[in-house]
Amino acid sequence: MKEWRRGRTEASLLNPVVVEAAPDSLDGLVAEMGTMLASYDDDRLDMEAVVLKIMAMLLKMDRKVKSSRIRALFNRHLAALGIPKSMHCLTLRLAEEFAVSSAARSPVPLPEHAPRLTDAAYLHVALVTDNVLAAAVAVASVVRSSADPARLVVHVVTDKKSYVPMHSWFALHPVSPAVVEVKGLHQFDWRDGGAIASVMRTIEEVQRSALDYHQCDGSVVREHRRLEASKPSTFSLLNYLKIHLPEFFPELRRVILLDDDVVVRKDLTGLWEQDLGENIIGAVGAHRPVADGAVVCTGKTLGGHLNFTEPEVSTPSLGLHSSRCAWSWGVSIVDLDAWRRTNVTQTYQLWLEKNRESGFRLWKMGSLPPALIAFDGRVQAVDPRWHLPGLGWHMPDAELLHRSAVLHFSGPRKPWLEVAFPELRELWLAHLNGSDSFLQGCGVVQLQ
Repeated sequence: MKEWRRGRTEASLLNPVVVEAAPDSLDGLVAEMGTMLASYDDDRLDMEAVVLKIMAMLLKMDRKVKSSRIRALFNRHLAALGIPKSMHCLTLRLAEEFAVSSAARSPVPLPEHAPRLTDAAYLHVALVTDNVLAAAVAVASVVRSSADPARLVVHVVTDKKSYVPMHSWFALHPVSPAVVEVKGLHQFDWRDGGAIASVMRTIEEVQRSALDYHQCDGSVVREHRRLEASKPSTFSLLNYLKIHLPEFFPELRRVILLDDDVVVRKDLTGLWEQDLGENIIGAVGAHRPVADGAVVCTGKTLGGHLNFTEPEVSTPSLGLHSSRCAWSWGVSIVDLDAWRRTNVTQTYQLWLEKNRESGFRLWKMGSLPPALIAFDGRVQAVDPRWHLPGLGWHMPDAELLHRSAVLHFSGPRKPWLEVAFPELRELWLAHLNGSDSFLQGCGVVQLQ
């Protein structure tokens, strides 16, 4: 009899009509109990009905809470995807200025500074980005924090769509005595047929992956992938083309690579002079306390990027371990000569292809996971103070924020968005000129 009653109660709770009709609050439940009590002649409640109403009310409240959380996450996701009108405005204003102003079309860099672009005596910094405002802040922060800005050469690689406004900004906003180069993908004069073929292979694979990513079984998986694909970084071609730094800079021996969502707060000379041994990249990934030599990851592990339940990833022949610390592109020193002596780029391209052929089961689509595989064993861990990631996810400890050389706004709360943490956004905005007519006219900064 008890089993039958329990089964009937569970069946009632599965009925959406019963749950929807449940009271919305404790006061509502008390009111309904009073109504039920008044309807009985002997002033005795049907306790089974009371229990059912309480359980239905709790279930209804639980569903509302979950639904509210999902809506909040979805709204935050949408807010993180949007490009503010102010940034659209800035891009259009700069493109217009390029068309009407000879100053906006002036060479970047000026001809007399062109020899510096390949001179190993200078400190070379590279950004690969289509975000004009982010590039403006990153470059300004590099120059402002430098102990010797006259030694700096900053190379900005962008796509054809963003080239004109990017060129216009840096032509009108020079950062002397440092030198800035702005170059679009369409302007690279690769005379090496192998370089062209390699770059095109990456471009075609990313485009093929973008098409295949949306073709999957099951509506839930399809919706999840649709949200993932809506992230600007998921299929951003420029993110994947970082694997072609040796082709971008054939005459350079090394370069500091920065993501565009960073603020540099300390001089980068120490990172530039980092001894990499036989490694290709120097990046923050592991911290070894002097006391016991134990390894503590400052960010994600490889298991946070790669799916080790897949045999292709977990195979002993690959030599990867899920608990090993992962590095990120945010800020790194790259030995281009060492890179050219390896097949890292081809390995990266191969794993991009493997992930697509696996149905994207090896990792969630992104540009970093295949790099973690391709560069495995060729990354030198540097002092964690060079890179503080995750500022688009959470507020860091104040002391950590103060001592870090490069602040990285990795995560959805980018500093140019309204959803950014206000205190961190101020650190980013500090590198923009509040009296600049372009920034004021487009509402990027407030009138002063």
